[in-house]
Amino acid sequence: MGILADAQAVIDAGPVCDGCLGRVFADRSFGLTNEHRGQGLRTAVALDDDEPYEPVSPAECWVCEGHCDTYDEWAERAATAVADIEFGTYQVGTRTPPLIEENDVLLREDAGLDPDAGELFKSAFNREVGKRIGALTGTDVDFTRPDVQFTIELAVDRIDTNINSAFVYGRYRKLERDIPQTDWPCRECHASGRNGRQSCDHCGGSGYLYDDSVESYTAPIVEDVMDGTEATFHGAGREDVDALMLGTGRPFVVEVMEPRRRMIDVDQLEGDINAFADGAVEVEGLRLARYDMVERVKELDASKTYRAEVEFGDDISADALQSAIETLDGATIEQYTPQRVDHRRAALTRVREVLTATAEHVDDRHAIVEIHGEGGLYIKELISGDDGRTEPSLAGLLDVSAVVTALDVTGVEGVAEPFEREEFFIGE
Repeated sequence: MGILADAQAVIDAGPVCDGCLGRVFADRSFGLTNEHRGQGLRTAVALDDDEPYEPVSPAECWVCEGHCDTYDEWAERAATAVADIEFGTYQVGTRTPPLIEENDVLLREDAGLDPDAGELFKSAFNREVGKRIGALTGTDVDFTRPDVQFTIELAVDRIDTNINSAFVYGRYRKLERDIPQTDWPCRECHASGRNGRQSCDHCGGSGYLYDDSVESYTAPIVEDVMDGTEATFHGAGREDVDALMLGTGRPFVVEVMEPRRRMIDVDQLEGDINAFADGAVEVEGLRLARYDMVERVKELDASKTYRAEVEFGDDISADALQSAIETLDGATIEQYTPQRVDHRRAALTRVREVLTATAEHVDDRHAIVEIHGEGGLYIKELISGDDGRTEPSLAGLLDVSAVVTALDVTGVEGVAEPFEREEFFIGE
């Protein structure tokens, strides 16, 4: 059969609008809408048969039941739903009533055509409504992860709008000790601040073990500026609560859920965060990021450089210290889960490399040690030995007790390459 005979078979199967007629032949020719394609086929069939031209309105169509005439209405409803939301990309999905899906199958079956011929109702509906939404809002369609997802529920005459998260990437320095990276809920009261009818003694009734965190200095500000409903802090690893984070800082991403604003001034945001943190924490290099930046940051296995102030239990000479530190320089370290974290880490032996190690002999009881190690190397235990759980260790090599009295992270290495590429950021 030729295309005119196929079109005639579709027309003969029942009253079908131009949009549904054209859909069956959507893979024929280009630059036409399904409606124009259907209109052209109906005209050609009428001319070929020398019969009157008889158009069929969508309201009379047994396949779409009038829905091909509602593209503009749905687009306007979608645009109204996001009138006060800032976004640049969108996607449209449609939940089609079972009857229309069945009609779509019968349309081809009754005409004796391939069941996969042309385009299904849902695909055409998504595209036509989507084109109109883009024109009304000045935004672009995105089939991967759009800012806004519209879902049209034809059966119940409803449109649902899902606003996807926005992301801000940057690096932070922690300039005061005893500040955790993220909020630290009290384990005794489960962040409620109370044990039964009494205020929780463990946290003083606050529900948290620390008043501040890097998260509390950053995430709420980003959430407020983007006018979101919630914000989550994602860090590239973390330092100990009592350790400073210096140097170029540690990468992080703040994820803001359901933001009403996206195209923010990141330089102003950076200033707002730093003013709010008031010297306890500093951020820099803030940039609007794509969603996959969270995974990149959380999976980063960067090496880190530490500066540790160490106190010994007995006198140690400069020569003994130098000999021990040379043994650690480039050494392979076996660390069984440290006692201080065994309540939240799997009990196993981890093997890590010390990339470089140097030491400065301050006096017979004190030294400053600098360690550049693989990610996951526990520095405090590398110094103390952790009752034999870490081998070798500085304390073990010197055969004295050794404790870190102050610890600073001075560098997070291997960051620039994976985090400076343009595909991870918006507006590059």
